[in-house]
Amino acid sequence: MAEINTTILDSFIYGQVTVGNIVIFILLLVVTFILARAVSGVLIRTLAGKTEAKTIDLTVKSIRTVIYVVGIIVACTQLKIDLSGLLVAGGVVGVAVGFASQNTLSNLVAGILLMFERPVNIGDSIVVNGTEGYVEGIGLLSTRVRTYSGLYVRIPNDSLFTSEITNMVSNVARRFDYNISIRYTDDAKKAIKATKRVIEEHPYALKNPSPSVYVDNLGAHGIELKVRIWSPSGFWWDARTELLWTIFKALRQEDIDVPFDQLTVWFGEEDAAKLQSSLEEGTDMTVEEILGKSEKAPENANSGRV
Repeated sequence: MAEINTTILDSFIYGQVTVGNIVIFILLLVVTFILARAVSGVLIRTLAGKTEAKTIDLTVKSIRTVIYVVGIIVACTQLKIDLSGLLVAGGVVGVAVGFASQNTLSNLVAGILLMFERPVNIGDSIVVNGTEGYVEGIGLLSTRVRTYSGLYVRIPNDSLFTSEITNMVSNVARRFDYNISIRYTDDAKKAIKATKRVIEEHPYALKNPSPSVYVDNLGAHGIELKVRIWSPSGFWWDARTELLWTIFKALRQEDIDVPFDQLTVWFGEEDAAKLQSSLEEGTDMTVEEILGKSEKAPENANSGRV
């Protein structure tokens, strides 16, 4: 029986092609089809929710086509088809196309790597190359970012992949700081206590990591407090904009105020009396002469008068 089967598989159909070659050819096509379906399914599950649907569809179709082409070429070798000329021509065309579309290919490869590495996702708030905004779409060749002012910026994937990316929301929590100054006449402990009470009452201020409020510096115009608060990344902006004004109002209620820059000019009682008397008499003298502090000038020198 085995001899009969072997004889059938070795039977020539045409030229040097045997029944066994036809069977292997069909099996290779079936394996290629199954492999393409399996890889497509894995890609769809992996990329779902990480990029746009049309980008996923294009990626899956491109990879599936590559698998089909490679599988058919390998299968055709069983039919004794000489593909060397076709491969040489394809190689020449591939090299020419590669040189002509070098930037496009680099962006394509970078786009595929970004999908798997996932440094950014759609909806993330990022900073890259001086551009700040929300990720609106991740394509095979470029990524679209909507800035905070509503402008759309297209960033080539090659540039995005090789740049330093700051993702504002990749971590679950984010910290923000305040520098608050109070007067030297105010009680710093009382100010710290009032500030902590406001932070504890805010719904978006995290207790772990815990906030910190402390005297950071004794400045030229007042006591400088450092306030550090952690908040969920999704509510970071709301917490940051609300808490500063709430803290300021709480300090005001405790009769604690912000110091303002002041400049005091002091002449002294005697000098002030001389200036006041000169103004009342309407004398034509300089300030230096009134205060008796000017040096004797040359006879022909011109002096300013008041």
